[in-house]
Amino acid sequence: MNVDYAESSKQALPIPAAPARPGKWRTFYRKLRKNKMAMVGGAIIVVYVLTALFGPLFTTHDPFLVDLPNKLKPPSAEHWLGTDDKGRDMLSRIILGARLSMGVGFVAVLIGAVCGTVLGLLAGYYGKWTDTIIMRVIDILLAFPGILLALAIVSALGPSLVNVMIAIGAFSVPMFARIARGSALTVKKLEYIDAIRSLGSSDLRIICLHIFPNITSPLIVQATLRLATAILTAAGLSFLGLGAQPPLPEWGAMLSSGRDFLFTQPQLALYPGLAISMLVIAFNVFGDGLRDALDPRMKH
Repeated sequence: MNVDYAESSKQALPIPAAPARPGKWRTFYRKLRKNKMAMVGGAIIVVYVLTALFGPLFTTHDPFLVDLPNKLKPPSAEHWLGTDDKGRDMLSRIILGARLSMGVGFVAVLIGAVCGTVLGLLAGYYGKWTDTIIMRVIDILLAFPGILLALAIVSALGPSLVNVMIAIGAFSVPMFARIARGSALTVKKLEYIDAIRSLGSSDLRIICLHIFPNITSPLIVQATLRLATAILTAAGLSFLGLGAQPPLPEWGAMLSSGRDFLFTQPQLALYPGLAISMLVIAFNVFGDGLRDALDPRMKH
């Protein structure tokens, strides 16, 4: 009976449960949080986004109001950042410029990401002549430096913010196409893709529901890093007079108008220059942090 009692006691002992594995997003956030520079960059981006969305609602001055008697005023209680050469409030124009500059960057990257991802998925999934044709077109686009291609497109279409978005989106397509193609080539060779195909799923369903969700990580990283390039390129085109036209307070256009007063009123160029620099650095730092956090090979 003692043996039976011992055996029954062993059977009654509870089996410890396996420790729960952290979720995908929790793991990602834990890795990202350890990167202090990336968190600082993300915080700066959030401030810029909130400023772009809600800042113009709280400005006390009309950013387009010309007040020549008050032109080139230094910072004061009424005009915190002073006024420009036409008497317009610099702070109001910088805040509205955040909406314009970030809007151009987001739309341009969205155009490049959508077009490039679709082309890359088609090339990677179907291969053969489809891959050859698409990638030869991508190679032709890559043969031109991005800024020169953007200059050519804007020069052909005419100076405007809409054309700047199209131009930046066009030279962003090759980057997304190559990333999507390479990732799709890897994913389509997995066994579960063959199993899904053998069950009769259509190519469109396989691409949209099974391949695309598995290649989003590198695309998100590329989009974040590309935003910095898009904002900088848009500012450069506006600086050259090919982007935003007066009186729109786009940062590049403000920088261009402020260069005429660089030695007498340097703050006219300093403020938009700082706004561009901080945002571009924030996107680059945050993009690097995203890449490390989304890379499963990185040990944290």
